[in-house]
Amino acid sequence: MVQSEMRLSRPDHLVLSYVRAMMCFVLFQPRPEHIVMVGLGGGSLAKFCYRYLPHSRITVLELDPAVIALREQFAIPRDNARFRVVQADAVDYMPHLAGSADVLLVDGFDAEGLPPALGSARFYADCRRALRPGGVLVANLFSYDPHYPAMVKRLRAAFQGRICGFTGIAGNNRIVFAVQGGGPSPALAMQRRVARTGGLALPLLNRLLAHWIVLRLRWG
Repeated sequence: MVQSEMRLSRPDHLVLSYVRAMMCFVLFQPRPEHIVMVGLGGGSLAKFCYRYLPHSRITVLELDPAVIALREQFAIPRDNARFRVVQADAVDYMPHLAGSADVLLVDGFDAEGLPPALGSARFYADCRRALRPGGVLVANLFSYDPHYPAMVKRLRAAFQGRICGFTGIAGNNRIVFAVQGGGPSPALAMQRRVARTGGLALPLLNRLLAHWIVLRLRWG
């Protein structure tokens, strides 16, 4: 399977549908101050957010040093004042981020799929605590993962039911959005609307929505 893809002529272009779907977090948090990513991979989301969300600080957690060693080949920016890659186990690192993130993107797959620790109740609880009020977690899950129903149940419990998704937006990838509470917020209002309707209801319209969001960010 292909987990990351890059065009040499446009290294910060989002090629795969699931990464465009994950960028729908801007509907919940249009101007995040701090974005935390679990999993570097080919750096698609990291490069896109770095270029098109210039007001955001980005922290990427990557366990495998061999992945980090390839960052230049994948045109991933060097560490600087608003971008850094940290070699760390996200499960151990997450508690240190308490109350510091506006957006948390969980896409930490390896050759075997999503490690069980990144779908555990403990990890999701730590993710909730890492988010500021109104912050949003975006989890990339495989629909055919035998643990998929259990992971969604854990996410729902950790975020007190404040989860949602866009119907049919990325094939077998299920992109789940969970919002941190702490009072009324635009993010929570958006979550409730999406939870009621599945986004724009029709799968094709939701896929077009993801394309439109990415294009709008590039034009902006």
